[in-house]
Parts: sequence; C-alpha cells; structure tokens
Amino acid sequence: MRTQVAIIGSGPSGLLLGQLLTNAGIDNVILDRVGKDYILGRVRAGVLEEGTVGLLQEAGADARMHAEGLSHDGFSLAFDGRDHRIDLFALTGKRVMVYGQTELTRDLMERREKTNGVTIYDARNVEPHDFGGELPFVTYEKDGLSHRIDCDFIAGCDGYHGISRKSVPEKSIATYERIYPFGWLGILADVSPVSHELVYANHPRGFALCSMRSTSRSRYYIQCPLDEKIEDWSDDRFYEELRRRLPDVHAEALVTGPSFEKSIAPLRSFVAEPMRFGSLFLVGDAAHIVPPTGAKGLNLAASDVHYLFEGLRDHYLDHSNSALAAYSGRALKRVWKSVRFSWSMTMLMHRFPEGGEFGQKIQEAELDYLTHSTAAAASLAENYVGLPY
Repeated sequence: MRTQVAIIGSGPSGLLLGQLLTNAGIDNVILDRVGKDYILGRVRAGVLEEGTVGLLQEAGADARMHAEGLSHDGFSLAFDGRDHRIDLFALTGKRVMVYGQTELTRDLMERREKTNGVTIYDARNVEPHDFGGELPFVTYEKDGLSHRIDCDFIAGCDGYHGISRKSVPEKSIATYERIYPFGWLGILADVSPVSHELVYANHPRGFALCSMRSTSRSRYYIQCPLDEKIEDWSDDRFYEELRRRLPDVHAEALVTGPSFEKSIAPLRSFVAEPMRFGSLFLVGDAAHIVPPTGAKGLNLAASDVHYLFEGLRDHYLDHSNSALAAYSGRALKRVWKSVRFSWSMTMLMHRFPEGGEFGQKIQEAELDYLTHSTAAAASLAENYVGLPY
C-alpha cells in the first residue's frame, strides 16, 4: 500500500489530522493497535478551547458538538469556604466548550467514514521505519499477515506509551518530566452538576474539581495519595469527601447517584523535544503530557495538529516546506507555555505533602490576588481559554 501520510493512532489527534488532510485532498491512512469499540470506551477530558472548536468545524465534525456541547463563559475558584467566579468572556472575549472527548472521537470517526477515509483497526506490531531517510514506511500485522505502507511522512499520534516516540534513537531526543506526589480519584455519574460551570476547589483536605459532560452527567475529582486503592472508595465515601471540600453553596447542591466509572489517575508533566525526526512527527501525548488541572491535554494535541496540518498542506498544495521545517519549534513554544500554566494551576490548587504552612500561605495569597486583581484574573483567563496558535 502507498499513501502520502501514514498516521499512527486513531485518537482525537490522529482522527482530526486525518480529516483535515482528507478535506484538503491529501491521501492518508490511520493505523491503530486496538479496535473502534475500545477507543470509544475510554473516558477522557472534555473542556475545549475555541481553537480546538475551530479545527473541528474545519474538519466538518462540529454539528453535534454545537447542538449538545455546553458553552461556558467562566469557572469558579473555591477557597476559604467561598466561591469566586472567573469571568472568562468578560476578561478575554472568549469562551470554552464542554464536550466529552469520547463524543468528539465518535464524531470524527463518523466523519471519516462518510468521507471514505481509511482506518485500519487491530493493527498489531505497528512500527515506523527509515524516517531518517528518503523512503519511510510503516509495517504492521493483521489477521496473521504482515503488511507495509510506503509513505512520504509519518505522524505519531499514538500517545505516551505508543511506538512512535520509542522508535526515535535515544541520543536524538531529550525528555523533561515532573511527577506529582498525588493522584486524582475521579467518578462519572448520571446526576446533575453542582453548578452550571466548573468549580476548582482548594481545601485543607486537598483539591476537588466539579465538572460535567452534560446537564445530566457529572465528572467529579478529589486529590488523593498515590497509594490509595480504588476498592476502598465506595460512592458514599467519595461524595462525603467531595462535599467536605466544597463551599456550602456547592455542597448543598451536590446530587449523588451511583457512579458508572471510577479511577485513580497519577499526575505528571512531560515534554519530549524536538517533535520532528526526519519524516516522523510526534503529535499530542506522544510528545507531551500535562496534569489535567488546566484542561490542556486534548487542546495541546489539537494545536499540534494545527501546526502539522499547516505544514503538510503547504508542502503538497503550495510546494513550500517552511511550515514543516518550523513545526517542532512552533509547537514546542506553545507546549511549554501550556505546561507552565498546567503546572501553575496544579501548584496553586493542590496541597503538597512538603508544602507545610508556608506553602499554604503562598497559595492563599495567590488565590486572593487572582480574585481581586483584574490583571491577574485576565492572565489566568487568557491561558485558560487558550493562547493563540
């Protein structure tokens, strides 16, 4: 098989890149080691920047998002028993869209099928080859047979644990990492949210987040030690702990109900650079991970797609390679700013074991500053809604 762009990974970044390329008339094939149902069964984030919304519109996969997604003008910082709203729209003129990643992925899959895009699921032992030379190709196994796809470029959209970054020679890549000393215990439940906007809570017992996927489905998190066991947390225990960490106005509004998903996620910041190795380009989680505190993971993947699509489009349609040559530098400049923001939000909202009373006082001072200074609130809002591409 021959294609112009081989895309490894059919998560949101791979599907979005593939659809933008298809719309531009650039041939591409997507490969994934797992099946469609498995991908749609993964529970992920759901706060979209305007830039991400715009890319979905450009891909033609935005109709259901605009019909069912929740447009948010702000969010709340809760601390000291009080609720403080950050008015995103008043401060920046921009909003965010709450729309689950699973639904976004489904929309992109359906759009790809309607436009006859090729996706090969259950492709085992996918591996990129010769991306440092002039004849790159990808091999995989399916139904007991070995296959090869010759291509011009390879896009590694296969996540943190994928083969794309692992295929890069160790001496050619630098990695930077911060592991946080706690995790997020999260549940999904079909109950109405405590508020029509997200609530980020800083409390002496630890961080809490009240989010949602719709007006009838809530996503709640609490900070927990890394050695916690999920089986030790009944729904009742979780709701009781969540209620303790919220201001009274939200604690009293909390509607409880059985959870249908419960998990503990560790938090890390991770960046690999550069993001280009010959004809291989790393995209999204293959190149960087951020803690979910700033809602940047999916949005960073989308901005990578924007820069890479721009480069590939210019290469094929305008016979210019300048945007492709600039991909890694442009993407990393935005990545590091988002990593900084996610790190700062994590430091601000969580209780760190080593922080002590001094650390707590610094958090209190910063929260007070953010909620009483228009300039500080504007900086927070600008980063939250998403920096320009």
